[in-house]
Amino acid sequence: MGEKIGVMVCGHGSRDEDAVREFEAVANGIRARLSHYPVESGFLEFAQPIIRDGLDKLRERGVTRILAVPGMLFAAGHAKNDIPSVLSTYQAQHPEVQIDYGRELAIDPKMIRAAGERIKQALDAAGGEAPRDQTLLMVVGRGASDPDANSNASKVMRMLWEGFGFGWGETCYSGVTFPLVEPGLEHAAKLGYRRIVVFPYFLFTGILVKRIYEHTDRVAARHPEIDFVKAPYLNDHPLVLDTFAERVEEILNGENNMNCKMCKYREQVLGFEAEVGLAQESHHHHVEGIGTGEAEPGHHHHGHDHGHDHEHDHDHGHHPYPHADHPLGPKSLDKGLV
Repeated sequence: MGEKIGVMVCGHGSRDEDAVREFEAVANGIRARLSHYPVESGFLEFAQPIIRDGLDKLRERGVTRILAVPGMLFAAGHAKNDIPSVLSTYQAQHPEVQIDYGRELAIDPKMIRAAGERIKQALDAAGGEAPRDQTLLMVVGRGASDPDANSNASKVMRMLWEGFGFGWGETCYSGVTFPLVEPGLEHAAKLGYRRIVVFPYFLFTGILVKRIYEHTDRVAARHPEIDFVKAPYLNDHPLVLDTFAERVEEILNGENNMNCKMCKYREQVLGFEAEVGLAQESHHHHVEGIGTGEAEPGHHHHGHDHGHDHEHDHDHGHHPYPHADHPLGPKSLDKGLV
């Protein structure tokens, strides 16, 4: 009896029910592209089913080899540590099943094209007279305590800036690192461009995407002379779904290469030297499958308090981010600074 292959799409999870629905739509799009395999999905935190549930379903369907892919744009702590920890634990409990882990969506020509189409969609809807060379592009990354993942957002921005021929390009982040959206846009407003396009380089909606648009509105109200255009996030763009399917096939054809040369857990990355060789473990057990909706400000778990926003202004439980007190970073939200 030969091996039976199945696919597991590992999502982050969110308290936002719209984000969960959008992830499920993406999972369905992946199923359509990989109809020759059984495909299940699950979440690292909050939403259900959790990742273990999806793995159980595949095993119950007679799958003996699982190709697992992270439903994430870049490889930061979740893709590098949390999901692999869940998969490794499951593998140890079920040695009869082989689990192979694929890479994140990463910098990819199809992803850049999908992003470009979202920006063009916003520009077409906005109309107006602002030429490209009088337009500034602000790409908003999610933000992580991993500088390699953060630098990828800057590369995406540069490729879109140059591809469209915009007058200028900037990058900011929704949390964890710096600059955050509001200080980043305030800086951009000083550069003298007639239009600023704000593009969240995100897969799904959620608290952070909504916050990006809210902060854009705040800055726009202070600068009525500038036309602010809010571009839609990636969501289930066909090219995104194509990239996911490609990541699964890469596991089988031997091209599954995560970028380890700039990984802070493997190399001495400037400013993050203390994190080389840290143990690979998940820090999401306390929020696994607890559901969507509003969270209590702090919840107790195993004798300690969690009073933080799990849509992540920081990577909880991981090694502390060395620039957490940067004046343009997370502290600017607490202090109301711009």
